[in-house]
Amino acid sequence: MILFVSGRTDIVAFYTEWFMKRVEEGFVMVRNPFNPKLVSKIDFNNVDMIMFCTKNPLPIIPYLNKINKPILFHVTLTSYKEDIEPNVIDKTKIIEGIKEISKIIGVNNVVVRYDPILINTKYTIDYHKRAFKRMCELLKGYVKTIIVSFLDNYKNVEKNYAFIKPIPLTEEMYKKIGESFSKIAKDNGMVVQTCFEEHNLVEYGFVKGDCLSQDLALKMTGKKFPIQKSRKGNLCGCVQMVDIGAYNTCKHLCKYCYANYNESDVLKNNKLHNPSSPLLIGELQSDDIIKERFK
Repeated sequence: MILFVSGRTDIVAFYTEWFMKRVEEGFVMVRNPFNPKLVSKIDFNNVDMIMFCTKNPLPIIPYLNKINKPILFHVTLTSYKEDIEPNVIDKTKIIEGIKEISKIIGVNNVVVRYDPILINTKYTIDYHKRAFKRMCELLKGYVKTIIVSFLDNYKNVEKNYAFIKPIPLTEEMYKKIGESFSKIAKDNGMVVQTCFEEHNLVEYGFVKGDCLSQDLALKMTGKKFPIQKSRKGNLCGCVQMVDIGAYNTCKHLCKYCYANYNESDVLKNNKLHNPSSPLLIGELQSDDIIKERFK
């Protein structure tokens, strides 16, 4: 089993104390987001590796040596200001955190996500090119892979559409991004890829890859895992993972987020968080149906 920590919320940034308590106690419980009375119990003895995904890796760095599992780290690092990412910490601190993680778990186990690319009158292609170049230069030698994605029309994006005012990308715009990002990455000893994007930009020098491929999972765990279904409903090339997060709980409140679609619920849910609970949000109820998950 591969734990995903997490695509539904930023556990590392906001709930590291809870996660480490789960590691210490040896199990974690997760509510099914589509059937809330159904709870999965996951024993850490059945966990083969952990994939962390975060915008702020700093809280968990002091505890990495206590996690006795193979670790893959995806850190999202984009150049937006407070208007788009209101609660993300200073980007220079994130970069220093990435460097520290790279030293601890190795350069091959750290991936940076420049994700998503949003184009508007403030965040132009030239703006992104400059930001991407600066990021790659600062992380040279500490990161080998950058994953890029483009803005998707999720519920939260639709709600914020009038505010963020995204400009639809043309083929010429994709070409400019593809060619410039490929060259910048290559100049800094990195490769750049997309994951399950309609425009994968391989014709402009991007490599074809996945967030967590079967080959990489096999290399890290010695096991072959099946391919999972993506949020868009089709098969991507990533392996199946078990997400232990909960939707509407990430306090970053980014305007493009797919996992938050009701900001008032984020604040409400956060008040229900108990670091000692086996669940990320709330407590177990007497009528919950608990099933042990083995894979």
